[in-house]
Amino acid sequence: MADTIALEIVTPDGLKLKEAVNELTAPSVHGEFGVLPQHRPMLAALATGIVTYVQDGKTTSVAVGPGFVEVAGDKALLLTDRFIAKDDIDAVRTRLELKEVDDALDHFKGDPDSAEYAQLVERELWAAAQLELHGDPPPPRIRNVSSLGTHEDYSKSADGEEGEAAAHAEDAPKH
Repeated sequence: MADTIALEIVTPDGLKLKEAVNELTAPSVHGEFGVLPQHRPMLAALATGIVTYVQDGKTTSVAVGPGFVEVAGDKALLLTDRFIAKDDIDAVRTRLELKEVDDALDHFKGDPDSAEYAQLVERELWAAAQLELHGDPPPPRIRNVSSLGTHEDYSKSADGEEGEAAAHAEDAPKH
């Protein structure tokens, strides 16, 4: 029985981290998850945030962007667009980036479901993750973003008629 997990973090620029670790935690789009040796196979969407791993009793953290994680056997492979270690963070530049993107979001006049808005939010999340890793997290902000860019309308059936639930909604008692 193996007591380590082969952790690899890969970006479009190549392999960024390759370590044998005792455990790791990572952010998914549905919340943080942990991996220990002998973990069941898993595939998950990786969210922007902090990946923490323990290696011989020492805890290390790095920041990653969105992507995917696959756990199979005793290997965890994280494919992501972004990666940064704590020592590589320029906190002053990152704070300025966060202020710039927050101002752009505060004054955004377009559609909040647009790709442009989603890119601004991703920039904000990346700056916030870097500052959190640095030890100086920004105050929390709540942004409404649809990762798909559209919202489904289930009140209409495929032929354009109102669905049964929508058709009977007007018959429901009003409170």
